[in-house]
Amino acid sequence: MAKKEFNPANNIQDIQFFGESGGVNPSISDSSTYTFLSAQTMLDTFEGNTEGCYLYSRHTTPSNMYLGEALAAMEGTQTANVAASGMGAITPTILQFCKAGDHIVSSRTIYGGTYAFLKNFTPKLNIDTTFVDITNLEAVEAAITPETKIIFCECVSNPLLEIADIKGLAAIAKKHNLELLVDNTFSPLSISPIKLGADVVMHSLTKFINGSSDTMGGVVCGSQELIDSLRDVNDGACMLLGASMDSLRAASILKNLRTLHIRMQQHSKNALYLAQKFEADGLRAVYPGLPSHPGHTLYNSMMNPKYGYGGMLTIDAGGLEKANKLMELMQERNVGYLAVSLGFYKTLFSAPGTSTSSEIPEDEQAQMGLTDGLIRFSIGLDDDIERTYQIMRQCMKDVGVL
Repeated sequence: MAKKEFNPANNIQDIQFFGESGGVNPSISDSSTYTFLSAQTMLDTFEGNTEGCYLYSRHTTPSNMYLGEALAAMEGTQTANVAASGMGAITPTILQFCKAGDHIVSSRTIYGGTYAFLKNFTPKLNIDTTFVDITNLEAVEAAITPETKIIFCECVSNPLLEIADIKGLAAIAKKHNLELLVDNTFSPLSISPIKLGADVVMHSLTKFINGSSDTMGGVVCGSQELIDSLRDVNDGACMLLGASMDSLRAASILKNLRTLHIRMQQHSKNALYLAQKFEADGLRAVYPGLPSHPGHTLYNSMMNPKYGYGGMLTIDAGGLEKANKLMELMQERNVGYLAVSLGFYKTLFSAPGTSTSSEIPEDEQAQMGLTDGLIRFSIGLDDDIERTYQIMRQCMKDVGVL
């Protein structure tokens, strides 16, 4: 029998939930606390010995469980736990694995908030991090110490769009008995890290998965053992740190998740078109779908081809002043919005060196190749991308980028 191909969109589609009255959307659990028919069942639930019983919404809710189950199916894990933000998923998970005296090996190019957490906050807990070029597997392995517990990376790095070799990193992690934690926010559906050997996958649901820039959310997808530990009432980091998702938001994100496969294909199609045009115009365009990208071949070896190379691309405007003028003009001419975040139906653009990566010191930005003229684009769902390109090209001419 032929091996069944892993299709994350099919896995989402195959999960069906019914509302209490037969609704095609599951009923929203609009409660912060839950009743028990017996005191013994309440005690058992506190001790983690019951299944299907709900305790308190900081722990989880039926609505959150529905969303978590769908996201676990998408990533191919046993289960998942949703949180109030991407950082609300990432930080408790790291702390669940690490204690005082432990060590982390992390990519040097990651979201600024994650970088700040590892660089500035965890040292207060006597947890140290070595930041490395994640594309250099020898450097990754050389950074491992006897105290190392996890390797952390992003599939596609924010904002430089470097590509992590998940299979190679997984082999290193297994060799040294470490956990490989992967942030897959930039490449949902396109890359399936668990199938490549990762142990844990996280997302900021705020971005592509929700897709409408109207709520925050996060998820950690992993083994049942991990998720149970995160929810444990005695020492579970998700339970005790309190970054819990609201049921109404979980229900909203679940509805949007159903169209993720359609949206990601359009995001990817538009981004590839623009990247090719910009590169032909002589701009320094960075996009994993371009053969000129250093990680292009690696990405091809890991990707689920149907969903493309994602919606994120960068160009270098040649300096911060030009970058700012260009972004202001593009917003004025309705290309999109000068705003942080990503995954919206309209194009969003920002200069990460002074926004989403501003937590990284300027000297370290320079070392990793983050220039002050870099513009990060989250390409929208435009129907007529040729029209969008012509407007953007004229803006670039008007401010002297072209």
